[in-house]
Amino acid sequence: MESIRQFVLVCLLGGLTAEDGGGWFQPSDFSLQDEGPCNIDVLDASSLSHQQFLERYAYSRPVILRGLTDNTRFRLLCSRSSLLESFGSRTVRLSTANTFSYRKVDVPFSQYVDIFLKPQSEDTLGSDTLYFFGDNNFTEWSSLFEQYESPPYVLPHTSGAFSFGVAGAGTGVPFHWHGPGYSEVIYGRKRWFLYPPDQEPHFHPNRTTLSWLRETYPHLPEAEAPLECTIRPGEVLYFPDRWWHATLNLDTSVFISTFLG
Repeated sequence: MESIRQFVLVCLLGGLTAEDGGGWFQPSDFSLQDEGPCNIDVLDASSLSHQQFLERYAYSRPVILRGLTDNTRFRLLCSRSSLLESFGSRTVRLSTANTFSYRKVDVPFSQYVDIFLKPQSEDTLGSDTLYFFGDNNFTEWSSLFEQYESPPYVLPHTSGAFSFGVAGAGTGVPFHWHGPGYSEVIYGRKRWFLYPPDQEPHFHPNRTTLSWLRETYPHLPEAEAPLECTIRPGEVLYFPDRWWHATLNLDTSVFISTFLG
């Protein structure tokens, strides 16, 4: 009971409620309302054992799991005020949202939040979008990552590496692929588009996911439609090895991935 009282007190002192998104966005802020369809299996984690996960999904298709972990404490630590207090002066590395570009820009985290963290327009090119995700200094951010409860369903002979990010509405990464992993939204909503390894999607590497959604997606033949779904806080998406995927943040979002390698 004492721990519950302490948690409520921290929430009140930090100005947090379950509805305000940890201070990252307010009801008047810009967001994308179309969550799109969901044609990916969404399961309660209690209904899927680790062995069933390995047999049905690990090597063949994505799945979204609810209630897989409890990251309530981690979510509180990821509020806007908490992250700025703990990491505002730390340098973060921003990447361009371009499939084949590797340009990096280093800025203090507080500067990223104040200047770069904003909604993205449809005509912005990927090379002009600076995105904070993936290039985390694990020593400097270890105090945060230590509080994250990663998905327990791991693949044999793999270990997890974290990639943490904060991004504005309309941003995301265009289609690309790598090894298997999980993605969890802490605040906001993130829409995912996925294709199996043998079905390379049609996209321009310097066009953003938002422009692809508006210009290409509506005209796709049924046979070329992606697997897709929007994930919310408390949901974890798993994607297998070498699956093409692109993401779109519908709100200002905080998120973390666990890459299995």
